[in-house]
Amino acid sequence: MKTRFIFTFAVLALASSTVFPVWAELAAPNAAGVSMGHVHLAVRDVEAEKKFFVMLGGTPVSNGTLQMIQFPGVFINIRQDMPSAGSAGSNVNHFGFHVKSLTDALAKIQPLNLPVEPNGPGRVFVMAPEGVRVELVEDQTISSPIEMHHVHLWVTAPLEVQAWYVKMFGAVAGKRGNFDSASIPGVEILLAKQDTAQAPTKGRSIDHIGFEVKSLDGTVKRLEAAGIKMDRAPQLAGNGTTKIAFLTDPWGTYIELTEGLTPAK
Repeated sequence: MKTRFIFTFAVLALASSTVFPVWAELAAPNAAGVSMGHVHLAVRDVEAEKKFFVMLGGTPVSNGTLQMIQFPGVFINIRQDMPSAGSAGSNVNHFGFHVKSLTDALAKIQPLNLPVEPNGPGRVFVMAPEGVRVELVEDQTISSPIEMHHVHLWVTAPLEVQAWYVKMFGAVAGKRGNFDSASIPGVEILLAKQDTAQAPTKGRSIDHIGFEVKSLDGTVKRLEAAGIKMDRAPQLAGNGTTKIAFLTDPWGTYIELTEGLTPAK
């Protein structure tokens, strides 16, 4: 049952054995030339969504006309749209951050009076505006107040999904607790077993996830050679410099590939 979180409770630390990037830029790519890039939200009220992520600890940045909220290891991109529903019920149920202090992180967003659901010692779900489900997991070993940690897919065949991300994006297969996982630099893709298929992500409040690649054209050619049909061929984004392409995984997760997402210094 969802409940309002009492901010004065004592938080137990949750240790983590995986190290993620804590610098302001994206993680260095793996051998396949892939790293975590962004999570793209489609919401009615862009300013309300931006306010939540900035209060949580993100920094507004721009890459030409492209506006983003930057966290260590990921960008949150937000566009105005009419989402069909929130993230719960779709393939991407939620995404999660590591926070150095859960108490401090919750205090930052307390004025927004958002629903918060405890999820075990040192971890909670926050229901951000318009049904964007975000998990906060305390890890006192990180060097920054907050950093990207995971994207949680709810799927009927976790091992098949894991193998697909290993093959297509060079992910490293693993396990975190009860969940199978596929790790790409900057993010763990956690896989929760479901009895029934969830809705595709496109059109939901978490519309898609994005991977940054070293060579977009080369990556697309490799994926097409492996039998992947692209939803959108490589092209320039609206800022005129970042290259983008789209595909959907076999289970309904919409994926954007980018080259040059990080703003130039």
